[in-house]
Amino acid sequence: MKENSSGQHKGQKRISKRGRRRLRALLFRVMIPLIRHNKAFRALHEYYTTRPVHPLRKKQSIVVLCGKLLKIVYAVCVKQQAFDEERMMRDIFSSTQIQAA
Repeated sequence: MKENSSGQHKGQKRISKRGRRRLRALLFRVMIPLIRHNKAFRALHEYYTTRPVHPLRKKQSIVVLCGKLLKIVYAVCVKQQAFDEERMMRDIFSSTQIQAA
């Protein structure tokens, strides 16, 4: 995400055009059905778009989840770690605990 801002002006955040274009497009295409059919990714997407402080737009949420998916694939392939749904859901749990305190 790239923000177009200068001084006091806060511009809109947009998806940057840096990086591998085909990989970015592939991740985006993979994420749509993943959000639709996977409970954990759907819950994270709903959380990011409806959270009380700084909610994201739907496309911004999908881009954030694409980055999260890359980190999961890296951990599974390189670090030989099994996919842990609870570890992925820490974003929701940590923020709700902070608000409760």
